[in-house]
Amino acid sequence: MTEPFFNTIYNPDVLSCIANLSNDEVFTPPDVANAMLDMLPQELFSDPNTRFLDPACKSGVFLREIAKRLLIGLEPLFPDLQERVDHIYKEQLFGIAITELTSLLSRRSLYCSKYPNSKYSVSKFEDVLGNIRFKNTPHRWVNGKCAFCGASESEYGEKKREGMETHAYEFIHTIKPQEIWKMKFDVIIGNPPYQLSDGGNNASAIPIYNKFIEQAKKLNSRYLVMIIPSRWYSGGRGLDKFRETMLNDRHLVQLVDFANADDCFPGVDISGGICYFLRDSNYDGMCTVTNVEDNNRHSVQRYLNEYPILIRSNRAIEIVNKVLTLKEETLYKYVSSQKPFGLRTYEKPEKEGDLILRWNGGKGPVSSEKVTTGHEIVNKWKVIVSRVFFEHGGKADKNGQNRVLSILEILKPKEICTETYVVINSFDNLNEAENLYKYLQTKFARFLILQATSSIMINRNGFVFVPNQDFTKSWTDEELYVKYRLTNEEIDYIETMIRPMDLRGN
Repeated sequence: MTEPFFNTIYNPDVLSCIANLSNDEVFTPPDVANAMLDMLPQELFSDPNTRFLDPACKSGVFLREIAKRLLIGLEPLFPDLQERVDHIYKEQLFGIAITELTSLLSRRSLYCSKYPNSKYSVSKFEDVLGNIRFKNTPHRWVNGKCAFCGASESEYGEKKREGMETHAYEFIHTIKPQEIWKMKFDVIIGNPPYQLSDGGNNASAIPIYNKFIEQAKKLNSRYLVMIIPSRWYSGGRGLDKFRETMLNDRHLVQLVDFANADDCFPGVDISGGICYFLRDSNYDGMCTVTNVEDNNRHSVQRYLNEYPILIRSNRAIEIVNKVLTLKEETLYKYVSSQKPFGLRTYEKPEKEGDLILRWNGGKGPVSSEKVTTGHEIVNKWKVIVSRVFFEHGGKADKNGQNRVLSILEILKPKEICTETYVVINSFDNLNEAENLYKYLQTKFARFLILQATSSIMINRNGFVFVPNQDFTKSWTDEELYVKYRLTNEEIDYIETMIRPMDLRGN
């Protein structure tokens, strides 16, 4: 009885076509939305009292796919199709759109009409909003930043965006999100916006998807399902507290991870990959972590807080455990801060100076007066790496291998660098610097960096699993495999994932 209804009302290809419009506000493909819904107990779709909320409606795909499941599950209770449709749309499905345009799109997807009070709506409401609301919410500016989302007033202020969307999303621009709908929801599901510009250089942006999750938890729903970037695994800007909370949250039932976001969102470039999760407030235990690569899935139950960052690869955990068993100090102890000498990315060489500056355009003279930190290593040999991950977006090459490190160099005494690079360690002699330089070229070291990195940028956290070595001698992969007692299978896994790093050819 319901199948003709689906065939005449829904076009499952429409939302697939617009699923790759942006990498900040990504539209969810229907198959991904259904994979997320599959994680929920399916009896929810046979319960006439279950209420669903999408707090970040864009295409309306989640509410539409939920409606299709409810139309089947509630048929025994509501044999009459129109009665069933009216109950589902008016009593069970609710949304908060992120823009006026997406509110219209979401209503069109769900009600088959932009205006649910029109004769074309499959369920007629008394107003033009139906149960998908949009409120033009203002930012609250404090010292040039929004107190709720951290957006920059110079980018999103009224003067800059007159007549345009302000991207002040209603759900996260309130301290009491429960007052928006004033009702209890059983399931909160969605794909929130990922970031907003903070007015910095080089398209600098602050994450906001974490704020949607934090707000959703305030509603105390039984289930929370969201799809977000995986960058939170290793923390970073604005995400350290969020990462700690997520890693220690024993209510997380499932976490599905895509190291390559293209495996989830075809055609969308999201550095560090993407993930979606199921949180059940009544659950307390291990999380089932599923790695997805080229449609191959590998699942393991584990506690997410076993390490200070989340190791995304299930197969890498045993290797990391073997390394940490020796209780050696790691390179994390020696890696510099984001600005090793206090010089920003945009700093350039001067006409003359007593030091040499390595910047993103090469090398040139600079005055030592510009150095504000790292004075103690200026006159040492330094090994530096570029902060930018070699594989943009976490995408391996056509053979499925990663190089990981982009630029790897040795700086001489009196050579310094901008924040484009981080200093891994410094030495009094060239020999030890060269041995660290060679160590970082090993597949072993780069494999461990890869396990701790879930972003386009490399920082100190990326070296938390990389053991420090005696650099009075050089190291090879073969020696390291023996030292850490890796099995042939584990060695093959590293060799398969990491490609040779021939600096002469790169």
